[in-house]
Amino acid sequence: MDVEKIAAHLENEDGLSRTLGMQFMSTPEPDTLMGKMTVDDRNKQPFGFLSGGATLALAENVAGVGSMGLCPGKMALGINVSGSHVKAMPYGGTVTAYGRIVHKGNRLHVWQVDVKNDDGEIISTVQVTNFVIDSQPK
Repeated sequence: MDVEKIAAHLENEDGLSRTLGMQFMSTPEPDTLMGKMTVDDRNKQPFGFLSGGATLALAENVAGVGSMGLCPGKMALGINVSGSHVKAMPYGGTVTAYGRIVHKGNRLHVWQVDVKNDDGEIISTVQVTNFVIDSQPK
């Protein structure tokens, strides 16, 4: 999936993905993509580990970028995010979110996003549902 244009746009816009330090990348498979985020002061919880909320935000943003990549000219709005955190991610490490669409309807997309640590171990598994709508003019 080709998401570089969307990723470049997000890097220049104020918003959560930029604030938390997210990066988005294409993958060779047509219905998948990746996102990365380093655990630092922007996204850690008080004990020095990656915040669960930041992890869910990464997953939701990966799914949103994926839905927009699959539907050029449309907006993707996350309407449900549900995840399980199974391993802590310490400060300084990098997490990689691997998103794969499991349902692509006309208006609803369901994504499975597995977030892994530097060793490739799953730290969280997240399901995201997006509502896809026409883009609104600014």
